[in-house]
Amino acid sequence: MSDVVLDIRGLTVDFRGAPAVRGVDLTLRRGEVLGLVGESGSGKSVTALAAMGLLPDSARVGGSVRLDGTELVGASDAALSRLRGNRIAMVFQDPLTAFTPVYRIGDQIVEAIRTHQDLPRAQAARRAVELLDLVGIPEPALRAQAFPHEFSGGMRQRAMIAMAVANDPDVLLADEPTTALDVTIQAQILDVLRTAQRETGAALLLVSHDLGVIAGSADRVAVMYAGRIVESAEVETLFARPRMPYTLGLIGAVPRLDGGPGEPTGPGALAGDVALAGDGAAPGVLVPIPGTPPRPDALPPGCAFAPRCPLAQDRCRHAEPELLPLGTPDGTPDGTPDGAAAVPADVPGAARDAAGEHRAACVRHADVAGLAPLDVFPVPPAERVAAPRSSKRPETAEVLRVSGLAKTFPLLKGAVFKRRVGAVHAVDGVDLDIRQGEVLGLVGESGSGKSTTLFEILELAGTERGSVELMGRPATGLTRREAHALRAQVQIVFQDPMASLDPRQPVGDIIAEPLRAQRADRDRIARRVPELLRQVGLDPSHAARFPHEFSGGQRQRIGVARALAVDPRLLVLDEPVSALDVSVQAGVLNLLLRLRAELGLSYLFVSHDLSVVRHVADRVSVMYLGRTVEAGAVAEVFARPRHPYTQALLSAVPLPDPVRERRRTRILLAGDPPGQTERVTGCRFRGRCPVFATLDAPGRDRCTTVVPDLASHAADHVAACHFPAVRTVL
Repeated sequence: MSDVVLDIRGLTVDFRGAPAVRGVDLTLRRGEVLGLVGESGSGKSVTALAAMGLLPDSARVGGSVRLDGTELVGASDAALSRLRGNRIAMVFQDPLTAFTPVYRIGDQIVEAIRTHQDLPRAQAARRAVELLDLVGIPEPALRAQAFPHEFSGGMRQRAMIAMAVANDPDVLLADEPTTALDVTIQAQILDVLRTAQRETGAALLLVSHDLGVIAGSADRVAVMYAGRIVESAEVETLFARPRMPYTLGLIGAVPRLDGGPGEPTGPGALAGDVALAGDGAAPGVLVPIPGTPPRPDALPPGCAFAPRCPLAQDRCRHAEPELLPLGTPDGTPDGTPDGAAAVPADVPGAARDAAGEHRAACVRHADVAGLAPLDVFPVPPAERVAAPRSSKRPETAEVLRVSGLAKTFPLLKGAVFKRRVGAVHAVDGVDLDIRQGEVLGLVGESGSGKSTTLFEILELAGTERGSVELMGRPATGLTRREAHALRAQVQIVFQDPMASLDPRQPVGDIIAEPLRAQRADRDRIARRVPELLRQVGLDPSHAARFPHEFSGGQRQRIGVARALAVDPRLLVLDEPVSALDVSVQAGVLNLLLRLRAELGLSYLFVSHDLSVVRHVADRVSVMYLGRTVEAGAVAEVFARPRHPYTQALLSAVPLPDPVRERRRTRILLAGDPPGQTERVTGCRFRGRCPVFATLDAPGRDRCTTVVPDLASHAADHVAACHFPAVRTVL
């Protein structure tokens, strides 16, 4: 027990009669990383905030939270203020709202130091600069004088970590610290967190919905559902042999960069061999968890997961199972070699948890052992559709061709009399082409020009430079009638399903709107709306309901139905699953693949998640600062990337496999992408390129002065790099 620094026992949190956390037990040992995972609303963040005493007055907190023996539940605000930021610190999900916008970053770190340490201001300021340097912020002395809005998202999160470790805390709580960040910046932040933890020796509670992040960072994992811990184990044990159906479903719902588990083959299928991205095999079937999590104020009797669990029995609905060591339902060990050796029953609960024992709150945990996700959550054969993995492109007509596309926006200054002081080069040389029935994934960091490219395609107007052809016709010089007809062939599905649906209209009218815009008659609309709802897996009788009455995944299905209403040939999908839980995301991705197979649709699929692109796309195009830097077949590009930027993107994507994830070599890019207000000569990536740093003077001069063109390296594989070289990163 001596190395347990945070001991949470029977923690409960209630918001006006709605129990958000129900009897959570957690322990953190010194220097340990505990991962806390689960769907939105499971109680992860509330647990972390309750441990810090940061919940609002409307929350009623019960149980015990002991920080190295000091009780925090019920402590006065003055007592908690002496501990927060000193003995226990937090890294928040959104650093922009966590920092005070009117104070400089350095001053805020100085305040955190001087609140708990008796140091002169000058010495505290030097310490703040040292901390900014520790977390990898360039020119830390200069950056300490900047305001939060002058930092990028990744730099703000680094500064938040610097503030959190300013007083060498015993415990760090990180609440979704990488959620809103690009995958390359996420890799940097996780590396900074590991460095900060190593320097301070702190225990880390890492809250995340990303199983890949947990697999690569955590020592132990606790899975939450409906306010309770439903499974906990050492990280390798939990991913290899989960014993709770909910955990198994979460793992099966994650699209994997390395292909992932495929069809069930009986016991041991989950831990079997997986297909590498470049071997031509289709990725494994994604397994959506049916239904939605219950509301805190409407929990079902018995096991909260029973309404969604295919293995549920009558006994599951009568009594809620306890979190017990693996064995028979009464907790007697069954001899299964999971996790650590059995801990004697008389050992205190905290010590048992710290020993890494595998526990599950499921009466059927013995039946789950060795099963694959598809063994528990059957996916209908119609939904088991994978993107083709042929190296040859289909001999079909082109639905989209973009050549040399460019778009700049004026940079204006002045409140009343505005004047142009520069330009933002959002897109500056994009090349795309999609054939009928193909899925093209468009990837790149935030600010790479993906969304601008979409808008230029959909606008059907003159381009600043370059050309756009849709269905074999130039998208410029069209009459209003021609443009109106062409718009029916290209439809879009937006990122945020709630924001893209009119909250004042029933979904039947929302789906019918494109048909009315194309002047369809009433009889066709009346027939088409129920057909579309059935096609996307919704009940036609729900056409009279409003968007707020549907879950996030259902709202996105409504958005897809609306886009399909006018029988388009090309769907533009702008981050269609980024706002969804992984369990819901799997169902939407399966739907999109099924519709593509049934209707012969083409997709332009924009995503920052390369694992999703790996699962749905035939081909991929990688953008950096407005230019296409690599493109080709997914299997070829992912297995044999030639551009250093593509290699860094693939390297940064975490795998939900602790063994493979920790054996990989990371390519960490320096800093954030530069701004787009200045034209950069030569290669735009050279400032962050690991290859550029190794070149001799002539090579550097070439990269500095000559813009690399897209050059062919294999069938349907091009890369814009002066020194391309294959590097395997999976």
